Amino acid sequence: MTRPPLAVSLGDPAGIGPEITAKAWRALRQDGPAFMVIGDAQSLASAPGGAAPVQVVTRPEEAVAVFPHAIPVLELPLAAPVIAGQPSAANAHSVIRWIETAAGLALSGAVGGVVTAPIAKAPLYAAGFRFPGHTEFLAELTAAGDHDGARGPVMMLTAGGLRVALVTIHEPLARVPSLLTIELIVNAGLVTAQALRRDFGVESPRLAVAGLNPHAGESGSIGREEVETVEPAVRALRDLGIDAKGPSPADTLFHEEARRRYDAVLCLYHDQALIPVKMLDFWGGVNVTLGLPIVRTSPDHGTGFDIAGRGIARADSMIAALRLADKIAARRGH
Repeated sequence: MTRPPLAVSLGDPAGIGPEITAKAWRALRQDGPAFMVIGDAQSLASAPGGAAPVQVVTRPEEAVAVFPHAIPVLELPLAAPVIAGQPSAANAHSVIRWIETAAGLALSGAVGGVVTAPIAKAPLYAAGFRFPGHTEFLAELTAAGDHDGARGPVMMLTAGGLRVALVTIHEPLARVPSLLTIELIVNAGLVTAQALRRDFGVESPRLAVAGLNPHAGESGSIGREEVETVEPAVRALRDLGIDAKGPSPADTLFHEEARRRYDAVLCLYHDQALIPVKMLDFWGGVNVTLGLPIVRTSPDHGTGFDIAGRGIARADSMIAALRLADKIAARRGH
């Protein structure tokens, strides 16, 4: 039986989303994974780096047969013309609709998972978008879906053999200490362990938990968060049967020898997680949303407005995101 395609939401059309999607199709068209694009056909057909053949489809089941020959597109056209590198609020509702449609198809089982090309927040906010990013929006869109176990969203980044999961995501650094709670860390740990088993095939997940302060607080002499919040959360995870260790100083967690001791790190704030991932593999990192009833990955980079329209964007991360989404979907039986 033919597996359903993945759905790619095209992201901000003034960015590099159309270009890296077209380049990913060229790289994957012979051996897959097959995907269909939710977006504007003209944006894809005119993507820089060489024209790509595009075929409009009306149902996901048409996409697999079309994929080796052309990019299948479920056409939801834009409201306004696109100028490369210049995002416009006039097209924000289209971008939002693309994401909503992709998520709906995944919830229905019509597609195996969702891969999201990068969006820009400012034009979306101008159109009334109220979420910090894709991760939080997809959590809202799938809130009514069935899910088994702890609930996300938890953002995971993976690259170069490293997996990092975030306890807080798009939050100002000054707010992070007040946001951290035992319950938040425990939930992130449970979601991550569950995903490692179900989606990554790790039978007995090992979690390392990073500290917040330098030297993991040095027993409270450089901050109390480890003593009052992180250590109790690690104990609670162990009580729940999770092999969790920490808090550990973040500056000693990511070298090669340390990475052999765990399957994922729980990081407490955004840059604590993303810096080591991007140091290991800047071009090939993938963002995975854990704890949702659908499969969702994305490239680990932004819209690239500064290089949009020039044909020089690298599609490595988009290709990796598609391959990983396909592997997770296969493990879930989609």
